[in-house]
Amino acid sequence: MRVHARGVAVGVLLGLVACRKDTEEPPPSTATSAPKPTEPPPLPTGRAVALASVAPLVASVSPAVVNVEVRLGAPTPGETKDTPWGGDGPSPFGGLPFDGPPFGDAPEDPLSPFEAPSPFAPPVREGIGSGFIIDARGLVLTNHHLVEGAEAIQVQLADGRDLEARVLGSDPLTDVAVLQLERLDGGKPLPVVRLGDSDALRVGDWVLAIGNPYGLTSSTSLGILAAKERDIAAGPFDDFLQTDAAINPGNSGGPLFNLSGEVVGINTAIAGEGSGIGFAVPSNLVKSLLPQLEKKGAVTRGWLGLMVQDMTPDLGEALGAPVREGAVITDVTAETAAARAGLRPDDIIVAADGQPIDSAGALTRLVAQKPPGAELTLALYRDAKKRDVKATLGTRPDLEGVAKKEPAVGGSQRPAEHRVGLSLMDMDPALAESQELPPSGALVTEVAPASMAEHAGLLPGMVVVEAENKPVRGAKDVVTALRKAKPGESVLLRVALPGGALELRALTVPEK
Repeated sequence: MRVHARGVAVGVLLGLVACRKDTEEPPPSTATSAPKPTEPPPLPTGRAVALASVAPLVASVSPAVVNVEVRLGAPTPGETKDTPWGGDGPSPFGGLPFDGPPFGDAPEDPLSPFEAPSPFAPPVREGIGSGFIIDARGLVLTNHHLVEGAEAIQVQLADGRDLEARVLGSDPLTDVAVLQLERLDGGKPLPVVRLGDSDALRVGDWVLAIGNPYGLTSSTSLGILAAKERDIAAGPFDDFLQTDAAINPGNSGGPLFNLSGEVVGINTAIAGEGSGIGFAVPSNLVKSLLPQLEKKGAVTRGWLGLMVQDMTPDLGEALGAPVREGAVITDVTAETAAARAGLRPDDIIVAADGQPIDSAGALTRLVAQKPPGAELTLALYRDAKKRDVKATLGTRPDLEGVAKKEPAVGGSQRPAEHRVGLSLMDMDPALAESQELPPSGALVTEVAPASMAEHAGLLPGMVVVEAENKPVRGAKDVVTALRKAKPGESVLLRVALPGGALELRALTVPEK
């Protein structure tokens, strides 16, 4: 109310001044009071002239920006509306400082009171977002949260082409996904853009966002880089670029360009609605993930096995170290790379492979970008003395519980004849212990209504431990058994129920 009242008062004051100017007589004209002519200000040169219009830049890069339409499966029981990763449990992007998911690209609840669902098919959800082509072979970058759980993906190009796509690789911890366009027209090349150097960006540099906000195709907005290395509590590797370029629902997965036409970020999150604060995954982080996403479909990260916190001047003084920045070790897990390297609590890590470490987050991100088995040289202070320690990295465990699920059998990545309505993931040892389940096997995570899997009596929470009388170590073993079966054949599964009881299930592979 105080701000509003002040605005009214200022408006009244300006109105009065304007009224006064209209009624007062002008002062008599004299030779001495006449203003002297002034020279016009010099015209800006260089980049400032280019900013008079970004039309040439938009024309050169916009053909490679695409619309991504996603057909999602039926929501699982208890799923929260408009949550792309679904479920009531914690998501890898939980705890964001705004309401709802990063963009809320999923549609409204399909079970609205105005349209009754069909009793013969599960409800279908759809999402709309953005992406961009980075390779003439048909590689498209977008967000993980947009395509997670997709049964079908359609990509629309600016030239009117409409192509099918599949998820080639996806990383939920950074919200990055790579799509592969299908059925490409070999006679017509694809427009592409390239990833630039996000580290070279300075706060205040101009950036350009292009995407599909609210379904408005090829919308463009201009802004500046407002901040770097933002931690918005989205995940363990937060390193977001912040911009005031207009970003809205539907911009998910779209590119953030510099004035050279290079992609410096993937637009991923917004702070509230209409606040003018958007966040993008830096291009350099995306570059480090691409080789694994393209070849393996997922990211395997290095792991030290320690807990760290930010160094502060007070801690430096208390520990007697001549540094004010770094990562202080608070705990070392037994039988890990850190323990084998001899790292100890209260060690202060200030550099890794020659790269300065100014915070706990910087160390976490750097280690995660290294592959398991890589040797890392850490510069640290112990008892106020500097030393170097070499550590051979292990493999980072699935601490967030977002291990890559096998896609629903018969999704966009599976043959049509194997659509049995079953989603699986590798068994998690911690979950096995808490639920009295086998430590290995394939955990049933979703069973589609009216599917062959439901008909076979499979339920979420069961663990498949044998398929066709062969031990099952993970979800891939079950998928392999189903692929080998002919349409119409039944696959014998031995499943463990919570509590340890074992039962048999016969899962029939559908004819179509």
